[in-house]
Amino acid sequence: QIDPKDYTFSGLKDETVGRLPGKVAGQQFVIQDCENCRIYIFDHSATITVDDCVNCQIFLGPIKGSVFFRDCKDCKCIVACQQFRTRDCRKLEVFLCCATQPIIESSTGMKFGCFQYYYPELALQFKDAGLSIFNNTWSNIHDFTPVSGENNWGLLPETAVVQDYVPLPGSEELKAVRISTDATKSIIPVTRGRRQKSSDESCLVVFFAGDYTTANARKLIDEITSKGFHLVQTKEVSMKAEDGHRVFQQCASEFIPLLEKGPVVALEFNGDGAVEQCQSTIKEVFSGTKVFVSESKASASQDVDNFYNFADMQMGM
Repeated sequence: QIDPKDYTFSGLKDETVGRLPGKVAGQQFVIQDCENCRIYIFDHSATITVDDCVNCQIFLGPIKGSVFFRDCKDCKCIVACQQFRTRDCRKLEVFLCCATQPIIESSTGMKFGCFQYYYPELALQFKDAGLSIFNNTWSNIHDFTPVSGENNWGLLPETAVVQDYVPLPGSEELKAVRISTDATKSIIPVTRGRRQKSSDESCLVVFFAGDYTTANARKLIDEITSKGFHLVQTKEVSMKAEDGHRVFQQCASEFIPLLEKGPVVALEFNGDGAVEQCQSTIKEVFSGTKVFVSESKASASQDVDNFYNFADMQMGM
């Protein structure tokens, strides 16, 4: 028999509380009426509601459905979810991984950054919650109640350090979780999202489904970003033959048979010389793997547009 008390934090003040990996195991969770608390859910859950919380620091592991913040203010959060919503909130700062477009309503002073976090159980929790580490629209916010002449939301500074917002837990019990907030170790690739691009040159790289797709994509991200290029966005999505024709154009016949194996993982890199750098790295490091990479600077921005227009329609953005 499930006891709701095990899945609720309510009416707490000046406390550090949490749930260790394996303790929530896909159940719903409720957080309400907490003040000056540090709250950590190091597990995956079905849905989470956060109501009437003030000045709290909150970490929420992968949420299969939605997370809903209502009537909260001055909170700093790290959240991974399928759907993200706020209503009647003030001054929330959120490092977010969200598979669909995040929605704010009647909320002001909202700031968003890209989710960055690691602990050993997190990858499996993403799988259990049915979330892809490559589908993250953290910066594509929809404001349901915009006010003309005002902006209710913005992006956190690029230099924002996760631990300055949500510190590591100090309680003995929660210290057992082996956390790293180093951006290069993050389970979610850290993307620039909607931030201003540094260059007008982007490059599209697409990995096809196979045993090493995730590992290969991560390795390429490490290689290319270590050379000073930016990862703008990532996407994991299934493609049909007609999508392949639209995206891969003249190389379509080479790649379309690979689409039947499962979803592709696409990466957009940005920076002067990105196309050449991606091509040479793929030749050197992934010589045995079939990978689509933009052919030239001239075609690359069209490749990026073709792919992401298709992917956004797929995801119902």
